[in-house]
Amino acid sequence: MGGHDVDVRAVTDPAAAPGSGVAHAETLVAFAEAIVGDDEAALARARSEVLDKLGPEALVDAASVASNFERMVRIADSTGIPLDGPMEMMSEDLRGELGIDRFAAAANTPEPGLAKRALGRVLRPTASAAMRFLGPRLTRAKREP
Repeated sequence: MGGHDVDVRAVTDPAAAPGSGVAHAETLVAFAEAIVGDDEAALARARSEVLDKLGPEALVDAASVASNFERMVRIADSTGIPLDGPMEMMSEDLRGELGIDRFAAAANTPEPGLAKRALGRVLRPTASAAMRFLGPRLTRAKREP
């Protein structure tokens, strides 16, 4: 589960997957890339690999996460939804590291001013600590009946 550092660059750079610290990252990244691609054979191979290496429950989970993410991105992109202020401030470093701002939809979010960038730098460490604290608790709460 959580509690260790990971290299988030694997999200946008498949070459970073092997050293990302995420279990089965190469398999999952290949599956995600195949889902958004247009090669049916590559998707079938990736689906089969997830099934073989991680099992049927993980295949359903991975497909569900990818599908939900794709749905949310399409809605946000098609309606031109910008990042909200707090998310914009807190995610500036991560967006830069992943190169997310190079995508066309990034044009929906105006560049933050000096005050927002400064406030984001102050709040980011607090947000990271809060997520490390809350993340495992929220995950457990979702799994408990």
